[in-house]
Amino acid sequence: MADLLSLQQRAAQGEKLAILTGYDASFAAQLEAAGVDAILVGDSLGMVVQGQRSTLPVTLAEMAYHTAAVARGAANTLIIADLPFGSYQANPAQALQSASTLMAAGAHCVKLEGGAIMAETVAFLSARGIPVCGHLGLLPQSVNSLGGYKVQAKTDAAAQQLIADAHSLTHAGAAMIVLEAIPATLAKQVTDSIAIPTIGIGAGVDCNGQVLVLYDMLGINPGKPPRFAHNFMEGAGSVAAAITAYVTAVKKSTFPTEKHSFHSA
Repeated sequence: MADLLSLQQRAAQGEKLAILTGYDASFAAQLEAAGVDAILVGDSLGMVVQGQRSTLPVTLAEMAYHTAAVARGAANTLIIADLPFGSYQANPAQALQSASTLMAAGAHCVKLEGGAIMAETVAFLSARGIPVCGHLGLLPQSVNSLGGYKVQAKTDAAAQQLIADAHSLTHAGAAMIVLEAIPATLAKQVTDSIAIPTIGIGAGVDCNGQVLVLYDMLGINPGKPPRFAHNFMEGAGSVAAAITAYVTAVKKSTFPTEKHSFHSA
């Protein structure tokens, strides 16, 4: 069983962490067999599984259902589950109740979006034995206030705020932080300045690890793939080979490349 502490230690020693999203037992088994370091049960399921236009309609009950399915398919892999929109923002007590539901379903860590404003909640959960993964940069649950799915922290002021948010989450006890759709140089700054792993998605090659939406990685998302995604099914021959190719590319730092990265204004 891969545990969170061993992942943190391996990242500190320079090993890149390869993470993919997963939503069911069959794909989870494939991910585990290919040696992914963790499976993220993302609220992205709202878009790629349910056909929603955003992640916002996904419920806690749905997240628990999919988390349990993944846990049954990958009994020896670290599972991170998203706290869905509206299930944790009110106060730390609400977050604890929601996180407990996902942990009982089989998660080993929960992920929430937001910076310093969520530090109290991160500390509250961490002190009660619930590991937390933070999420900075493009926050899908805040897509309406961000004006769409756009690259974030491109100005100096926004970059400094993101760095401050990363430090706030780290000091609050976060176990790792996902950095989404931010300039690669900023992601490197954050990675070099905090003591917990950073997991990039559209954040350049210098993060401690990478995560992609499984369906983007397999080229089967019906929507337009994001710039930071790569179709590993091309030339792979099978789903298993594509997942293995992704894991290998992340471990060798051959993915992401420059074309998958963003830059400051």
